[in-house]
Amino acid sequence: MNSFRGPGLFRNRDFSLLLSGQLISAVGDQAHFMALPLIVLTLTGSATQAGFVLGLGTLSFLVFGLIAGALVDRWDRKATMIWCELGRTVLTAGVAVALWLNRLTVPQLYATAVLAGILTTLFQVANTAALPNVVGPRQLSAALGYSQSAAGAVAIFGSSLAGALYAAGRSVPFAVNAVSFAVSAASLRLMGSRFQMDRHGVPTPSRLTTEIREGLGWLWRQPVIRFLTLISAADKVRYGAGYLLIITLARQAGASPLWIGVIFSGAAIGAMAGSLVSHRATRRFPLGRIAVVMLWLEALMFPLYALAPNPLVLAAVAAAESLVAPVYAVAMTTHQLAITPDELRGRATSAVSTLTTGALSIGTLAGGALITTLGAKPLVWLCGAWLLGLALLTTANRAVRQAPPAGSLSQHQEAIAGETIEVTD
Repeated sequence: MNSFRGPGLFRNRDFSLLLSGQLISAVGDQAHFMALPLIVLTLTGSATQAGFVLGLGTLSFLVFGLIAGALVDRWDRKATMIWCELGRTVLTAGVAVALWLNRLTVPQLYATAVLAGILTTLFQVANTAALPNVVGPRQLSAALGYSQSAAGAVAIFGSSLAGALYAAGRSVPFAVNAVSFAVSAASLRLMGSRFQMDRHGVPTPSRLTTEIREGLGWLWRQPVIRFLTLISAADKVRYGAGYLLIITLARQAGASPLWIGVIFSGAAIGAMAGSLVSHRATRRFPLGRIAVVMLWLEALMFPLYALAPNPLVLAAVAAAESLVAPVYAVAMTTHQLAITPDELRGRATSAVSTLTTGALSIGTLAGGALITTLGAKPLVWLCGAWLLGLALLTTANRAVRQAPPAGSLSQHQEAIAGETIEVTD
């Protein structure tokens, strides 16, 4: 018996194991994805091929995401996550060995990117779907906040470490990432929590398409999640274009590569600060109010990028603009997981992620063309107007305005389930 009402979330051994494994894996991923385009450029001399290899992971999520959600709801989630980590260990170690032997080829990199993308998709969906069962409803928002804070810390400090690893040897980042996946698999194996509820006696549809339609149908019947998912996807279009846009503005302001790194470190610091307060904000304020505040702040602050006179001010704007988004992300995910039946969590999570990931890809692809056509500063104002429209739509939506704090939903769910959650070996 493991109660989740102790003095702190980290008294939960299983969550500590889960978070530490994810943190180590995130450091390995940072090193991997910094080294990957450099390796492709060395092998081919083509920036196009480097971008294509990087984009294969996103493409895998778009193609496989809905299927992954259905499989995660059908399979044992813990076993699925362990096998995904072991598979990524083998794939990444294969790249490290091939580099060490000077036998790495572009087809191997393509195959690795596709297969690792599929395994990553399965892992991420299973991890999100399982989290409420690991930490309990009452501490779900805190667990999500800690996870985002850990990701923010890696974003701040991981780039320097990744550069040092690559400088030590071309194969070193991939070897480190392979070890990180193995450590993550070991931490999962040591966990005792059940990653899903008992489903004995519950019939499983014979077709994945039937399960996918069931998940999409349930999601569509939830007015708050449906609306905010569409708004989030529209915001991701702007976010995807914003990455290249900020780099372009920084270069126009005379920023060196080091200063460009400082600007994005500023954004990471702002996001980490938001993650640290996300649990309290999620439990105190209604989801609708958080969504409205985030969109209005983004709409008011994004145009400041066009007015920033130097890289230091750009970094300050990036930090301020990134502060509220993690609070919204935690509130939205807590709300979604709290009201989604356990047997549908994989499908609901994958549907939301597939839509927002697709929107992010569209924004990334369109960003370069729009900068070339309109110019960087006019595009900033266009993005500001886009965010203003999203803020107005969200403010006018009655269902969103009346949505309760996500924390209250978690408390209600815990009251139904009982004050404690069984942990089995």
